[in-house]
Amino acid sequence: MTDPSTRLALVTGANRGIGFETARQLAARGVHVLLAGRDREAVAAAAKELRRTTGAVEPLVLDVTDADGIRAAAAEVERSYGRLDILVNNAAIRIEEYGRKPSEQPLAQWRQTFDTNLFGVVEVTRALLPLLRRSPAGRIVNMSSLLGSVTTHSDPDSYAYSDMFKSLPAYSASKSAVNSWTVHLAYELRDTPIKVNAVHPGYTRTGLNDGEGDLDIPDGARTGVAMALLGDDGPTGSYTHRGETVPW
Repeated sequence: MTDPSTRLALVTGANRGIGFETARQLAARGVHVLLAGRDREAVAAAAKELRRTTGAVEPLVLDVTDADGIRAAAAEVERSYGRLDILVNNAAIRIEEYGRKPSEQPLAQWRQTFDTNLFGVVEVTRALLPLLRRSPAGRIVNMSSLLGSVTTHSDPDSYAYSDMFKSLPAYSASKSAVNSWTVHLAYELRDTPIKVNAVHPGYTRTGLNDGEGDLDIPDGARTGVAMALLGDDGPTGSYTHRGETVPW
């Protein structure tokens, strides 16, 4: 087990992109990080790379669409550490094709997107919640997106009001659902030390965005890291980007 004074974080989808950078920034701040992903070799290599330059980082095999694997990972965390202080639900996919109209995107893509982006978040959180309850100050960070903001999607002056981003209805709806889950769980846990928040990382240059975006990956990880390290006076049930509230 880790020293009780050392915070323990689990970051899903952490072998690359924003998840990898989130793990790096947390480890650099003295957090013991479980770097989780579905590919055993990829998470092992990512953890090894981070250990060369940061603090304690351990690989954890976790496929957010595999119920048995989620239970096994939660049991492994309990055996090895006995608790969890921070959960960053970062794993997500974007498989829709740019250029198709919303009604043209196949239903199979909707199901696959929701399996990872929403149902994976809910199932992982439910499995790890008993361990988060053992933390003196549990933090759950759900990586959302500005595309989850219905207000933004409805604003003719926003970049989401375009053919490009309207061709991602399943991804956008899955992130709107993550926002709703965040609010509901925050309400359930309102009288506990656990804080639950959704964050928009910013339009970040990652593989999920085909390398397009306004922010470098380190900048894209900062909002999530800040909410993971939130103090006792911080919000719960919020949707933020760089300290500013994002409209639902």
